[in-house]
Amino acid sequence: MLPRGPAKEITRIGAGLLLALACACALMAWRTRSAHAQQDPAVDRAIYSYDVAQHYRLPFAADQPFLPSNATTDTGQFIDPKSFPSAKYCGHCHQQAYAEWRQTVHANSFRNPWYVKNVNLLINERGIEYTRHCESCHNPIALTSGALTKGSPIDRHFDNDGITCSVCHSIQKVDTRGTGSYVLAQPAVMVDANGKPVYGEVSDKEILAHLDRHTQAVMKDFYRTSEFCAACHKAALPKMLNHYKWQRAIFLYDEWQQASFSKQNPLPFYVKDQVSTCQTCHMPQESLTLQDYGAENGKLASHRWLGANTLLYKYYGYDEQLAKTIDFLQKGAQGTGVLNVDLFAVERNGGKPIAPLGSVPFEIAPGDVLTISVVIQNKGIGHALVPEQRDFYECWVEFEANDANGRTLMHSGALQPDGTLDPSAHSFTNRLINVRGTLNDLHQVWDTRVIAYNNTIASGRSQIVRYQFQVPQDATGPITITARVKYRRFNQHFINFVFGKRYDMPVVEMTSRTRTLALGANAPAPPDPADNPAWMRWNNYGIGLLDAQQYAESTRAFERVVQLRPDYADARTNVAIADYSWQRYGDARANLDKALQLAPHNARALYYLALVDRIQGRPDAAIADLLEVITQFPRSRDAHRELGFSFYQQHKYQEARAEYETVQSIDPDDLAAHYILSIVYRRLGMNDKAAREAAAFADQKDDPTANTYALEYLRKHPEVTSESVPWHIHSNLEDKAAEHGDGNGQ
Repeated sequence: MLPRGPAKEITRIGAGLLLALACACALMAWRTRSAHAQQDPAVDRAIYSYDVAQHYRLPFAADQPFLPSNATTDTGQFIDPKSFPSAKYCGHCHQQAYAEWRQTVHANSFRNPWYVKNVNLLINERGIEYTRHCESCHNPIALTSGALTKGSPIDRHFDNDGITCSVCHSIQKVDTRGTGSYVLAQPAVMVDANGKPVYGEVSDKEILAHLDRHTQAVMKDFYRTSEFCAACHKAALPKMLNHYKWQRAIFLYDEWQQASFSKQNPLPFYVKDQVSTCQTCHMPQESLTLQDYGAENGKLASHRWLGANTLLYKYYGYDEQLAKTIDFLQKGAQGTGVLNVDLFAVERNGGKPIAPLGSVPFEIAPGDVLTISVVIQNKGIGHALVPEQRDFYECWVEFEANDANGRTLMHSGALQPDGTLDPSAHSFTNRLINVRGTLNDLHQVWDTRVIAYNNTIASGRSQIVRYQFQVPQDATGPITITARVKYRRFNQHFINFVFGKRYDMPVVEMTSRTRTLALGANAPAPPDPADNPAWMRWNNYGIGLLDAQQYAESTRAFERVVQLRPDYADARTNVAIADYSWQRYGDARANLDKALQLAPHNARALYYLALVDRIQGRPDAAIADLLEVITQFPRSRDAHRELGFSFYQQHKYQEARAEYETVQSIDPDDLAAHYILSIVYRRLGMNDKAAREAAAFADQKDDPTANTYALEYLRKHPEVTSESVPWHIHSNLEDKAAEHGDGNGQ
């Protein structure tokens, strides 16, 4: 590295910004950009970094210029933005990939008005240097070029290309911390015969003559892994950004890694036939319509990255991308549907649930108060519904009940005349609350203190939404009930802020389900093709009850699965999970023993048996169970965590250390790992490491005072308070009473 003195400028920017050079005195001579410098990219880059450093502000750390992101470059230096070939240049040979990329969120990651408007809030409140946190993923060239500093003279022409080809294809290394946890090198589209990077634009003819050297320069095996995507599709808010404490922001990688799609975790309720990575769903092989030298057998990995940003495609007129995205939201990557909606049960006048609807007889009479249980299953997404910025994405359930004359008996989840969503609608969202106890309504994540509630549905799990209404005495049957899951990119309030006026976004109906309920007798009917098998309907209902902390009801639902599928080992395990959650450990053990009789060595059953073993004073049995789980699922963070704790309880600190370090290799921010390792390291005499882990735990643990902000918000907003309760009912009975003057003593 260049010596840190005597130049003040060098000490100011830190040695990490400059490449190892012969000596400091040569630097000023090189600044003339002599012929030698022109032929030596390392020297040229050092000169560029030196020039940027003269005006670059470092408010976070003197030797880490890219904070508060986790991004860095291969040498720690800046990279001249002119070093990045344009996407059009890549499009000479990759016409298909370029055409698809141009219409994507990646290509428009910085320039779209809603992102710019939001990031400008941060600039106005804290300064442009704080946006390095955001731009590590939204505009990596701006970050690594040193443009994100007050008064920067750098030409920002690259903004319109967002995450361009040469960004992703110049990443040398990633880890799973997220928030831009990548190492970016100066782009090279070829290597020479010795494997040394060839910088700058190379002719198409030369590239085509040496495709192997081109591939060596721009492709790496880890580009095909979910870990590659984790560098940006996972993020946290560090203390240096929010002036508060570390907070998790988005964690799609973790959700995927723990879902059935990854096949790295034995705990999901359903098992997939094969592994699906981020690329499996978002970069499937597609037939060529344009020339592309990257294709094999006439197919290319899609560079559309279909997801859910319907607004961007409408705004820029990308009609083809919009149509494909709507299809993706409805059918999913496999074409079998993303969600399942099941009108599962009806309760009459507060009685027991009658379920599953369609398979059992029941009666309805005028005057009955009906409660409909709608089960929403997240079956086709490898992460939560909704993912990422769930505080202002908008996905909700619209429920309607009408009689035969078209009279509306209940309508929840409608869009109001001004475009805003019914505030009491059941939506798959969260609420970010600030220190004032008010909503961060414009995605000011840097001001967040607490999440008031989180109604998202994890991959492979289900949620129960209940609707209650009364059948009028003069109703005309049959009664039609419909539940729809709808989606639009943002809530109306935020997008109106962006454009300064009302702006209507595409609304996608992801899925729906309708049933008719006769007044009088309702006889069983043959199974409807739109429904899951009866055992699965009960299973999804049980999952929803379990997540709503209704353990007794969940146990009964899973026991129905046992009756319908006595050969299904997971049914017994599911009963045991409900028993365990209810602290009925003896019953849990009995059901786990039965599950293991049906499926010996089943890792899921063994995992929960280990938890019961430990509670019942069988630590050695728990360790043996967990070791077997890890043999089958070596990347099960839960199994490694529990095994580490079992070793810790036995004072086997080296063994505990190994397990918790493995947990951190999967999730570097695992809170339990920080806590136990802080103790284990200290007891092993590794005091420096113990101090680091203790500091990380102190920063990342929950703030016990933060809930007061959430309570203050919920107290002032009763229309959404019920959404913070796991078990609640959407009812219009109070509204009907008020209409007839029966409420509030009238």
